[in-house]
Amino acid sequence: MGIQENIEHSAMERAKFREMKEGTKEDWQLIAGEYREFAKGLPDRVLDHLKLLDGDFGGFPVCRLEHSLQTATRAHRDGRDEQYVVMALLHDIGDTLGSYNHPEVAASIIKPFVSEEVHWICQNHGAFQGYYYFHFLGMDRNARDQFQDNPHFEACREFCEKYDQAAFDPDYDSEPLEFFEPMVRRVMAKPLASAYAKALDE
Repeated sequence: MGIQENIEHSAMERAKFREMKEGTKEDWQLIAGEYREFAKGLPDRVLDHLKLLDGDFGGFPVCRLEHSLQTATRAHRDGRDEQYVVMALLHDIGDTLGSYNHPEVAASIIKPFVSEEVHWICQNHGAFQGYYYFHFLGMDRNARDQFQDNPHFEACREFCEKYDQAAFDPDYDSEPLEFFEPMVRRVMAKPLASAYAKALDE
């Protein structure tokens, strides 16, 4: 099907309602079909967005993409599983659109595809990473202590110590983004848990 045919097909195949409460089963079957196709492109969109970090230094010794690659490379070489490595790769992807809450943005993206612990690490790594620099900015470097009773505290502390805070070395031999692409595709192939997962069933 050519581009023009795709456009015409898309224009023809649309739900008929003006308000959701008017929707029919046929409307929602059509929408679910479109959703399934759109969802398949999630890894591509994530990888494209990650590339926006390339060349963005923000004063750091390496650009944000290199930091992400270095964090993921260190985790991979340390034997972490693919969920963990993909989280390490994407942990700062929210820097572009979530300048004030980037950990939560990244955590929301990976949440359907990873374990509770891996998600928790991603969501809270900002407070734990602050241990290494908050005090230089008049902030509380021990902000992470608020999570001391959480069962994932040590895992998040370890992520920041071993991989995140250590990943600013301009001389480190990071793997390229292409190396991690198959992992991203495998981890994001199908959600482990999602309110919309049923719509993906053919």
